[in-house]
Amino acid sequence: MSAADRPRPVAPQRGLLWDLLTFDRLMTGPLAHLIYWAGLGLIALIGFGIVGATVGVTLREGELMGILLSVAFFIGGLIGLAALAMIWRGFCEFYVAIFQISEDLRAIRTMQQQSRASGERPL
Repeated sequence: MSAADRPRPVAPQRGLLWDLLTFDRLMTGPLAHLIYWAGLGLIALIGFGIVGATVGVTLREGELMGILLSVAFFIGGLIGLAALAMIWRGFCEFYVAIFQISEDLRAIRTMQQQSRASGERPL
């Protein structure tokens, strides 16, 4: 049976505010989504800046060399944006995975405490 298939123990019901103040409940799930989308929005703004810069160079430089420079900068910028978006995604996934490990360890600790209280042999 994998870790995802095992039922997690349910903590006794307490108030939401108390759970947040004592860190029994973490806000990383919704917060990580907001941070991820805010980061992607910032990356999109950088992309608009790259497009604007390449259009500006193309309009200012009427020569072939200026146009080729702006095309190369545009392509390099798009490749850099794609890499930046993947790195940002990886960072956010790492952040969520670390907090998921914390929740799993809390569940294991609760299961062991319950098994000790009932007299069973701990895991």
